[in-house]
Amino acid sequence: MDERMKKQLAFALEIDKEKNIFRQTHLSGHGRNENDAEHAWHMAVMAYLLKEYANEEIDIARTMVMCLIHDIVEIDAGDTYAYDEEGLKTQKAREEAAKERIFSLLPEDQKQEMISLFDEFEAYASPEARFAHAMDNLQPLLLNTSNDGGDWKEHSVSAEHVYGRQTKTKCGSRKLFEVSDELIHEQIRKGNLPDRKK
Repeated sequence: MDERMKKQLAFALEIDKEKNIFRQTHLSGHGRNENDAEHAWHMAVMAYLLKEYANEEIDIARTMVMCLIHDIVEIDAGDTYAYDEEGLKTQKAREEAAKERIFSLLPEDQKQEMISLFDEFEAYASPEARFAHAMDNLQPLLLNTSNDGGDWKEHSVSAEHVYGRQTKTKCGSRKLFEVSDELIHEQIRKGNLPDRKK
C-alpha cells in the first residue's frame, strides 16, 4: 500500500467517528437522537430527490458531497444545536481547528479539495452550497414535524427561532421555503411550536 492510499484510508477510518456525534434532533416516529452521519446521508439523498426545486442549475454530485462532508468537523468540534446562542459564539473557531486537523489526514490535493468544498458550503458561495443549506434546514424540520415538535418543546424553541433559520432556505430553494412555511404554520396551529419565546 502506498503512502497516498494509507492517508486516504486513515481519513476514511477517522470519519467513522461522525457516527458517534449525536444531534438534538430525534429520528422520525419519536426515535432516538440521530447522529451526524445519518443527518448527512439523509440530506444527500434529499438533495438528489429534490434537485428540481433548486433556484439555480446545480451540479448534484457536488451538492451531495457538500451534504456528506459538512459536519465532519463535528468529530472534534461537537454538535452545536441550531438554537444554542452560547454555543454558536464559539462554533466557527472550534470548526476551523477541526477542519484543519481532520482534512490534513488526506493527501494534500484532496485536503485542499475538501476544505474548499467545506468553505464554499459555509459561505453559501455557490448554487450548490445554497441548495445544500436548504437541505440542512429542511431535514431537521421534517423530523421535528414528524415528532410533534418534540425537540422544539424540549429546548423551548419558538416559531420566531425556526423562521430565523428557515428563511435562509430561500437562498437555495424558494419552493422548499414555501413548504417549510406550510410545515411551520401547521405546527403552530397544532400547538407544537409557540409563536414567540416565553
